[in-house]
Amino acid sequence: MTSPEIASLSWGQMKVKGCSATYKDCKVWPGGSRTWDWRETGTNHSPGVQPADLEEVVKKGVKTVVIGRGMSEALQVPASTVDYLKKNGIDVLVLQTEKAVEEYNALAAQGVKVGGVFHSTC
Repeated sequence: MTSPEIASLSWGQMKVKGCSATYKDCKVWPGGSRTWDWRETGTNHSPGVQPADLEEVVKKGVKTVVIGRGMSEALQVPASTVDYLKKNGIDVLVLQTEKAVEEYNALAAQGVKVGGVFHSTC
């Protein structure tokens, strides 16, 4: 199963190839994607992305996770979240969202089992 390409990104909107939905924030993994609803885990810009935000993606057997911090990088990623991924043997890239999408798509095109969480506004 391959990771789906992120087809487009603009402020507040993301589209994933093969999916009719338009996302504001999204999670992607080999074979799927869905809305990333911060309310599920109580996530806010600070302290930022929590391990709970990534559990679903990790369970899909990814080797790499790309985290998009937003267009202006307002979304924080605490060291504990990076440590969580590394302890699970997963490589992690934390980038501004446009760069994160580029990296994610490049890895997906190479056939890497890559997942990601992406914030498409601030």
